[in-house]
Amino acid sequence: MMQETAFVFPGQGSQSVGMLENIALQHPIIPETFKEASQVLGYDLWALSTQGPAEKLNQTEYTQPALLTAGVAMWRLARALRAHTPIAFLAGHSLGEYTALVCSEALELTDAIRLVALRGRLMQEAVQEGEGAMAAILGLENDAVRAICEEATTTTEIVAPANYNTIGQVVISGHKPAVLRAMERAKAAGAKRALPLPVSVPAHCVLMKPAAVRLQEALAEIPFKLPRIPVIHNVDVSVHESIDEIRQVLVEQLCEPVRWVETIQLMALKGVKTIYECGPGAVLSGLNKRIDATLAVESLSLFLSKSNGEALCP
Repeated sequence: MMQETAFVFPGQGSQSVGMLENIALQHPIIPETFKEASQVLGYDLWALSTQGPAEKLNQTEYTQPALLTAGVAMWRLARALRAHTPIAFLAGHSLGEYTALVCSEALELTDAIRLVALRGRLMQEAVQEGEGAMAAILGLENDAVRAICEEATTTTEIVAPANYNTIGQVVISGHKPAVLRAMERAKAAGAKRALPLPVSVPAHCVLMKPAAVRLQEALAEIPFKLPRIPVIHNVDVSVHESIDEIRQVLVEQLCEPVRWVETIQLMALKGVKTIYECGPGAVLSGLNKRIDATLAVESLSLFLSKSNGEALCP
């Protein structure tokens, strides 16, 4: 019988200076996990995450290791507090997919830290600063956003859907001029809002192809195991039971959209009733509520910040 609980892990945008600091006061497993990552990286990741500066933490090559470590630290804490709770699925939004693979025991934390630090650098190098952009389009159907992106794309400038985040919210990505054109077309088509996002790279579009090529080479050198808990992947909303397939979908993820709506819908279809967000903040919890209002969703970091940390449910 399928279990009713799933855990999900956030991606970039969930980081903030001071994240998890209050929880760490009661639970040493949080800073201990950051210490493991710091030894791999060669700098104090916990100090960066708790003290900043924000400008550095928000740079992709630092954000990715920080969020992966935060997600793994919260997972370890969650399992310590509810060690025998069975789990149906794991999934992560973009970068969070790597966190899910670590927590499923498919990937060692130390290898994942090296991998996502490299991933961040490769993404940053793929497009010169200022040439790319991302924006959130609110209030239009997916097909309308796709059509607008096609209209705004030229032979030299592209824009495409990058994240299907929740019902009525699609993030687009590409060359900055094309993204700006798409934003204007979206507003003219009746979008409630078209918001530029404060990101340094245009993720999940073909502009990431150079990064994907180099990431593929790195992934080939990293040892993987089959996940102990099924992981639903961003690219095809599928669980893969082949290590080669897992490596391949991680490569494709850089250039293809994150299908988050379908991921949560699949969990619900498979009998999941409760989804815990495992990491800093509650970005995914907000998205998940709008995808399926029948699901119980909980941000562990927010809940533990308000409780004595002795249990995960009120």
